[in-house]
Parts: sequence; structure tokens; C-alpha cells
Amino acid sequence: QRDAKGQYLFDLLCHHLNLLEKDYFGIRFVDPDKQRHWLEFTKSVVKQMRAQPPFTMCFRVKFYPTDPAALKEEITRYLVFLQIKRDLYHGRLLCKTSDAALLAAYILQAEIGDYDPGKHPEGYSSKFQFFPKHSEKLERKIAEIHKSELSGQTPATSELNFLRKAQTLETYGVDPHPCKDVSGNAAFLAFTPFGFVVLQGNKRVHFIKWNEVTKMKFEGKTFYLYVSQKEEKKIVLTYFAPTPEACKHLWKCGIENQAFYKLEKSSQVRTVSSSNLFFKGSRFRYSGRVAKEVMESSAKIKREPPEIHRAGLVPSRSCPSITHGPRLSSVPRTRRRAVHISIMEGRARGTGALTWAWEHSPGHGSTHLGTGAHTWAREHSPGHLHAQGHTDMSTQTQVHRYRHKYRNTHRCAHRHRYRCAHAHRGVHTQLRALCPGAASLGPAQAQQVNKFLLSVLRLLLVTVGLLFVLLLLLIVLTESDLDTAFFRDIRQTPEFEQFHYQYFCPLRRWFACKLRAVVNLLIDT
Repeated sequence: QRDAKGQYLFDLLCHHLNLLEKDYFGIRFVDPDKQRHWLEFTKSVVKQMRAQPPFTMCFRVKFYPTDPAALKEEITRYLVFLQIKRDLYHGRLLCKTSDAALLAAYILQAEIGDYDPGKHPEGYSSKFQFFPKHSEKLERKIAEIHKSELSGQTPATSELNFLRKAQTLETYGVDPHPCKDVSGNAAFLAFTPFGFVVLQGNKRVHFIKWNEVTKMKFEGKTFYLYVSQKEEKKIVLTYFAPTPEACKHLWKCGIENQAFYKLEKSSQVRTVSSSNLFFKGSRFRYSGRVAKEVMESSAKIKREPPEIHRAGLVPSRSCPSITHGPRLSSVPRTRRRAVHISIMEGRARGTGALTWAWEHSPGHGSTHLGTGAHTWAREHSPGHLHAQGHTDMSTQTQVHRYRHKYRNTHRCAHRHRYRCAHAHRGVHTQLRALCPGAASLGPAQAQQVNKFLLSVLRLLLVTVGLLFVLLLLLIVLTESDLDTAFFRDIRQTPEFEQFHYQYFCPLRRWFACKLRAVVNLLIDT
């Protein structure tokens, strides 16, 4: 529905996947300007989309688990495994050659099982695409580990070992945001379960723990990260995003990740502003549960483990087609098809109902019959019957009765509209006699005008009140000696200093001059 919130869509999807530990996941989409966005669950889905339907969205991991092996249910671990496997393929999970070979061997064991010389000829691992680029030497190493070290492991065990190994890597959980530093060098910013990461090339140049991050804000394309380290050492890291929208997305991702991993309770979440001035910048608030609450809730899950329907153990599951999104095959194909068919059937029923209502509306009743009635009248018309060789007079009589009944119904409807129009004219004439000023407006229109005037008056009062409050705040900022942290931060901003020296001081001198002139004039008289 047009007013459906993002939470409704997310819950519907998690129910379809039989997923309970759903707080680690989210829905992401890309707008027409190629900017990524996370679907906000508190807002309408349609209002967040700038593109035209049908909408394309991606279900993926949003908050990577701190310890993926400690997840309660296997279905959750399987979906996280799919996500990290995708990160490995797209080059987001960086690792050494030995680690890469082991991770790929785990994927191979999970997908094709134990090595079988009859089924797996020489070079069988080359049919799978694990990384953006890899050599024949790496393929041989993968096949060697798969043959000798992983025999007997079930898919679930291989996926669990894969998660344990991936968690130890520096770039685990990295979802990079391209930026530039103050020197103009390209960099990637990312948020992990353990803190804030800056990558340049294939190296991690900065790692800041979440408890050291004190503040994040952005202005235009500029992103600021305030860090407070040991010995009261304060650092401000500055980076530049490609566009203001990308910078805002980066800021919102940082606010959500810090709240999820750092806070103890969701009740501690506060609304965050991107600027020191309360009337400037964007405001955002994380709306979900935090990691500690999610783990406590997962520990209380008591149900039979849901069956996982993994995809067929064929090379296509790891081939480049994965760039279209992870295959969430935890639901049987028949069930997915049934859901798709039910949605399509609902659309078909809705379309038919709309068509029928349009054809039978009063505006079209004189020229259109319903679809069934029109077909019935055409097929049973005298000409049609004569062409088929039918001469049954009773059928022709039914046709004439149907047409006569339809004409009578249309005439009755026309008479009813005529009588209603005369009654409305009579009431309107009485109102004009009682109130000459209401000659041009009906009762409903007069009520709408009154509501409009009240809303305008209310808006004016609120505007005057805000201007009065801002005037008091301006006087306090410029004329008082209060030295609180809030006022001090505002006074130190370049925008306030420019306003104070270029606009406020000249205006104050002009006002003082005029006031002295008026006082001197009164004294002289």
C-alpha cells in the first residue's frame, strides 16, 4: 500500500525467510543518481523512493555481528555467510593469499561437499569465481586444501568455520564509502563492529574504536570525525565525499553503527544534529535495537531450528551472477513461486475491479456497458443470431428486454440527478435569503475558508514566536557574558563571526544613532 512503512516490508520479508534474528539485516536501494540509501523503517516506503515503480531493493547485512559464530540460529549464520562470501567476491574483504585460499576452500566444501575424483576433474576449482582476480597457483592451493583438510565437513560446519576465519580479518564488516582526505588522496571510510576504519589502497591507515569517537557531523561534502584518545588528546579527522548526498549517507551510517555497537540500551539513543546550530543542518535518530539487546533476545529463542534449503550445489552459485545479489534460498522454490503468484493474482483482481467500476460509473453509463454485459449483448444481438442461423424469437425478446431495462434504468438515474439538483438549488436559495454574504460560497466552502484562515493565523503566531525567541537568543549571544559550552561553540563558528561583524554591528550602530537623534529631538522640544 502507498502508506506502508518500511517496517512492514521488512517484517514481511523476514517472515517469508523464517528469520528471527533480523536486527542485523536491512534493505538498501539506489536512487536515480546512483546514491545508495538504507530504507528507513519509520517512514513510508513510497515516499523514500525517488524512482518510478517497480522498485528494486536489496536485502543484505547492515550490522555485521561482532561474533558471527555465536549467532543462535543456523539460518542467520547462513545469510551472513552469503553476505561475507559476496564481500569476498567484490573485493571488500581483503586478506593474504593463504587466508584467501582457506576461505575459498570452505566455500567449495559447503557447496559441492567432499572431493570426489569421479565428479571433480583436474582444475574443477577454476569453475568457481571466489575473488575479483585470482591466479592458477591460487586455484591449485584451494583445491589442495579442499582435498586434504576439509573432508567430512557438512555445509553448516564449513560455513561456521568460514565465519570464524572471516571475523579475524581487519576488513571484516567493511562497507566502504569513497572519499578524499585533506591532501586530495583517495580513501575509503567504513564502519565495522569494532570501530571506524580508513583504508587507502589495500592498507588500513586508521582504526578508531567506538568508545573513542565523540562526535560525527557533516557540512555539504565535508565529513568531520571527532576523536578523543588517551591523555585527553583530541583529534578531528576531515574527509570529503563526492556529493552532499553521499556525505549525508556516510554520516547517517556512522550514527547508526555507533548507536548499535556502543550503547547498552536503545533507550539511550538520542536525536543527533549534523550542526552545532539547532536551526541548521540535518537531524537523525537511530530507531532500532542495539547489539547487546539483540544478543539477549537471541538467547531467548526456543523453537525447532528451521530447515534451510540451500541452493543446488552447482558452480553458478559462486559465478559472476552473484553481482545481482545473494541468492536467499532458505525458502523452497515452490513457496517463493506461490508468493509471487498470489501477489500477481491480487494485482489482476485489483485491475479488474478498477476497470469494472470505471465502465459502470455514472459518467460512462450512457456509452459503455460492463465487460460481460457488452459481450453478452453483442453475441446475442439480432444480427449476430441471424449470422449464425439462429431464429429463436425468445432469445431476441430477451435481448430487447435487456436493452429496454437498461434504458429505463438510465432514465431513472437521470431523473434522480435532476431532482437532487432542484433540491440543492432550493437550499442554496434559502441560504442566500438568510445570509446575503454567503451568496458566492456554499456551507462546505465557507467551512474550508475558515479552516484556512485559522491555519494561516496559527502559522503567523508560531512564526512571530520563533522570531521573538531567536531575537532573545541573538541578544544573549552578542551582548551577554555567558560562557557556557553551547554559546561558546556557536560564537566560534565562522558563520556567526561573519554575521556579527558584517551585519549585526553595523545594524546596532545605526539603531543607536537613530535612537540618540530621537532623544535629542525630544529634549530640544
